[in-house]
Amino acid sequence: MFKFAREQYVYQIGRVKIGGQPGENPTVLAGTIFYGGHKIVSDPKAGVFDKEKAEALVKKQEEMSDITGNPCMVQVFSQSVEAMKRYIDFVASATDSPFLIDSTEPKVRAEGAKYAKEVGLLDRAVYNSINVSITEEELKIIKEERVPNAIVLAFNPTDPSIRGRVAVLTTGGGVIEKGLLKIAEECGVRALLIDVAATTLGSGAGAALASTYVIKSKFGYPTGSGIHNVISAWPWLRRLKKGYPSGREVFRFCDVASNALQVIVGGNFVLYGPIENAEWVFPVVAMADVLVTDMASLELGLNVSENHPYKRLVC
Repeated sequence: MFKFAREQYVYQIGRVKIGGQPGENPTVLAGTIFYGGHKIVSDPKAGVFDKEKAEALVKKQEEMSDITGNPCMVQVFSQSVEAMKRYIDFVASATDSPFLIDSTEPKVRAEGAKYAKEVGLLDRAVYNSINVSITEEELKIIKEERVPNAIVLAFNPTDPSIRGRVAVLTTGGGVIEKGLLKIAEECGVRALLIDVAATTLGSGAGAALASTYVIKSKFGYPTGSGIHNVISAWPWLRRLKKGYPSGREVFRFCDVASNALQVIVGGNFVLYGPIENAEWVFPVVAMADVLVTDMASLELGLNVSENHPYKRLVC
């Protein structure tokens, strides 16, 4: 619980404000929909899914956002260009929240950005992500389409330390020819969100969290991660999930609770995983937000935004 000496950027993406000093603005939460193995999807290549169930999930996330005051985004994951277009159309009709364009396939991400531009939704879209593996074709489209919002992934495959994560942002860290921040700047990206790249336990997970503080201190950009991935990939916890009588509940509790850690170290957004977890994640993150803001308001005199959980939930 602290205040950064460096000025902190605050961006407006669609209806969501993101960034600032710890405690100033509520943490933005993004749940993933249409992810690999998502039961509501019957054909991931064609983008065929149960619209009624999908809409219920989106609405539940919005309900929890309204209750707590934590803004939300929808992380749209797709395995094909065709599916990405269908998913974007659906999300845009189901909510006015911003959405992330996400895929393991570079072409799907790039074509998703082009489609968002075609249908007038690019200002609400966040490209996920500019990283060390980004292709020339992706960079070309990001620049040509003037993609305004993007996540920059501070993953360094050769050095998971804090120093390695900062290096990949500034110099390329020996992995790429120039830093990712410079690449994003050359592409014309206006709103940069830094993902500290939550790696597995034993491979820099703690350094990822700690780098939140360092990156915000050095650059001032909104920062966050998908910290829950650290927990869901933990071998011991996965064995407990299968072999312990209440293992599944313990797994969920740890997965959900991990999202609060990103808030405590000064983060501004959390990619919390399956959107089904919204009703558990939002109260946990709101609690962390209230604790951070309670200190920042009392000790540092920080001005708190009107819809912050601190003003909604403390009574």
